[in-house]
Amino acid sequence: MSVGIQVGVTPGADCQYLTDQTEQLAVVMSPEYHQREHYGALLAAGFRRSGHLIYRPHCPSCQACQALRVDVDHYRPSKSQKRHRSQLKRLTMHVSDQLDDHWFELYDRYITARHSEGNMYPAKRQDFLDFIHSDWLTPRFIHLYQNEEQRSRLIAVAVIDVVDDGLSALYTFFDPQHRFSLGRVSIQAQLQLAKSMQLPWLYLGYQIDACAAMRYKADYYPHQRFINQQWRAFSWPVIPQ
Repeated sequence: MSVGIQVGVTPGADCQYLTDQTEQLAVVMSPEYHQREHYGALLAAGFRRSGHLIYRPHCPSCQACQALRVDVDHYRPSKSQKRHRSQLKRLTMHVSDQLDDHWFELYDRYITARHSEGNMYPAKRQDFLDFIHSDWLTPRFIHLYQNEEQRSRLIAVAVIDVVDDGLSALYTFFDPQHRFSLGRVSIQAQLQLAKSMQLPWLYLGYQIDACAAMRYKADYYPHQRFINQQWRAFSWPVIPQ
């Protein structure tokens, strides 16, 4: 990082992704960097935000977390991702600075079905709003609706940040009983939006190869991962003939 940025380190705690590791975070303390125009540069240095907090992993004996960003212009969908694109075309997509009035009902069902063992359960409206909002950056919301009997039903919400060089995926929740792979469909929605805005990158957060729940990000090619303070390119894997 550039000289002059003050960074603090959190105390060690049990890692929520790898059971045998200790987690620590490097947190940006300099108030002048808590601005939209600086956040893009911090994203490009492997940081992310949670509410007002800007952080990146700073673990004493582990480097498993790798920030990952998808190359929007050169992205080519796999066979299954083409199916997700097709599913997206059957839905209505709406992007807004405000959440749909029915968002919390959907979020509550999602957390109860998918994360009842995690620290976000039970779902609390204000906790989620504190997590996605900050004083210096306004998130945007990709809403996906399914048309049913003369009405539209909200089935997924992807929360994103918009910076100068891309979109940053902050959180996604969806109907846990839906027949579509709505988490994957929401990534296609984000890629589509980034393409329409002529933004080169979709930042998907941290890839953790050893954690099954976090490996899906690496399925989108080509992408880059932030390793040893630099971005490394990953192209389509070679499939043996």
